[in-house]
Amino acid sequence: MGTLGRIAGGISNDLITRAADVVLKERRKLICVLRDTPYNLVHIRNMQTVTEAGGIICPATPSFYSRPQTIEDVAATVVDRVIDLAGLEQDTFRWGNNTQAI
Repeated sequence: MGTLGRIAGGISNDLITRAADVVLKERRKLICVLRDTPYNLVHIRNMQTVTEAGGIICPATPSFYSRPQTIEDVAATVVDRVIDLAGLEQDTFRWGNNTQAI
């Protein structure tokens, strides 16, 4: 959450925060994958600030709609979501396109 706070505050003191600053400045797609929960109000406000600046907040929370069978499958649900947000093509579970019974 420290990195998110520095991005939200415009503090570029390392390569990650500098890259995020440039991405936002150039109005490109910044995807912040957050793994820490629960969130406190400071975290939520930092997420709001980054979102208002054009960033995308993507919590690293796995989904279970695709019925993952292994821990790798569970982790892949987060990775697939980030790849999708980045606009890259991939063959993955899509809600409503699954023939598997739930």
